[in-house]
Amino acid sequence: MIFLDAAATTPVRREVLEAMWPYLAGDFGNPSSRHTLGEAAARALAAARDSVAAVLGCRPGELTFTSGGTEADNLAVKGIALARQAANPKLDRVVISAVEHPAVEESARYLERFHGFTVDVVPVDGTGLVTPEAFSAVLRPETALASIMYANNEVGTVQPVAGLAAVARQAGVPFHTDAVQAAGWLPLDTRTLGIDAMSISGHKLGAPKGCGVLFVRGRTRIEPLIHGGGQERGRRSGTENVAGAVGMAAALALAQAGQEEQRRRVAALRDAFINAVLTGVPGAVLTGHPSRRLPSVASFCFPGTSGESVLLELERQGVVCSSGSACAAGSDAPSAVLTALGIEAEVAQTAVRFSFDAAVTEEDLNTAAGAVRHAVESVRALGG
Repeated sequence: MIFLDAAATTPVRREVLEAMWPYLAGDFGNPSSRHTLGEAAARALAAARDSVAAVLGCRPGELTFTSGGTEADNLAVKGIALARQAANPKLDRVVISAVEHPAVEESARYLERFHGFTVDVVPVDGTGLVTPEAFSAVLRPETALASIMYANNEVGTVQPVAGLAAVARQAGVPFHTDAVQAAGWLPLDTRTLGIDAMSISGHKLGAPKGCGVLFVRGRTRIEPLIHGGGQERGRRSGTENVAGAVGMAAALALAQAGQEEQRRRVAALRDAFINAVLTGVPGAVLTGHPSRRLPSVASFCFPGTSGESVLLELERQGVVCSSGSACAAGSDAPSAVLTALGIEAEVAQTAVRFSFDAAVTEEDLNTAAGAVRHAVESVRALGG
């Protein structure tokens, strides 16, 4: 099997499992407990927080461990917007882009339904980019929060986050970015990016599912969504997942090591794969930005086919990939991301996404490119 669906999830790295194991078996204590086992767990949690903070260029106290990217996005969008509205009822608008992950979009729509917010959506161009001009045009004095993702999970387009954050800062609007896909591939220093909040998920980096982290800049107010014992500085109550936090920290540190070299290597392989598909499959359309894209994502539409049929044929040949976001699996509707790029709904239904981890090889992608040619030919021959 050639696994090319790393944007959906990745296998847990051995080094991560080894780092976690002591806190699953031996030092399994509750970090809030005042005994030896609890204190050992508390030290491990603090060390994990320090490790993540070193990668993100922030203070440990600015981090909240969560159950993953979805919870981190919910806490950021709802928590910051509600806290700002409580301080100033006139702040009743949130800004998102037209290509956000459902965790951000649905959080904004929740605020609209239950708290009277207006959701302002920034359009993207045909490559999926949000321009600073389009972003600036939707910011208003009543905007409580803006949330624009760092890199898109379906087409791989990388947003100019630092520039957008600067526009938001000038307007006095806190800026959150969903960096779930960017983590491991792109710089995450929060000071350089100039952001106020950022979400990361562990299972995209080689940690288990069920662990993530949210950065919130120190002076940014945030209302907790989960109430109880006041863990995580009151931002996220509940007994902390110590082993998950340790795994998250280990995976992030491993992904950061040698990141620039890996980024260059995988980007070169990605470009060769894109070229092989575009030259080998008549009518194939690359989606997303041609150059401002994640090293790990190549996404196409294959007009005259069904994307699901192509996926089934590829899996029969031993290549595992996806039609887009795993969070939209099972939906018959065309991808909202692709239609936001101006792609017709009928063409959007033919989408296939290939996403790689750092272990991908040239042989893997050469084999996959050949499989794509055969799969599309076979599906077209059968009438889609």
